[in-house]
Amino acid sequence: VQLQASGGGLVQPGGSLRLSCAASGSTFSINTMGWYRQAPGKQRELVAAITGGGSTNYADSVKGRFTISRDNVKNTVYLQMNSLKPEDTAVYHCKAYSPYYEMEYWGKGTLVTVSS
Repeated sequence: VQLQASGGGLVQPGGSLRLSCAASGSTFSINTMGWYRQAPGKQRELVAAITGGGSTNYADSVKGRFTISRDNVKNTVYLQMNSLKPEDTAVYHCKAYSPYYEMEYWGKGTLVTVSS
């Protein structure tokens, strides 16, 4: 499984961005997909995750502002980020989990910078 993330960039506080992560390869094996982020000097943390059935999980810090969704036909997961704050600045990484292969797959990160 290969993951290609896109959509990062520079945005002002209060603005919005949408991240996309497209999966290719053995996509039939993927169940949960999610977004993690890592800010400078901090550990990587879960932002949001979504199962194949559509159940979602969010970090408390993004609840009500971020929405994760997926298109199982396009094998793509999205992260709609609204009301962005400077503390959301980080490199965002996409992850997929395959219970079939019992493996995690990571995409290259995309940088999100929230600054005026």
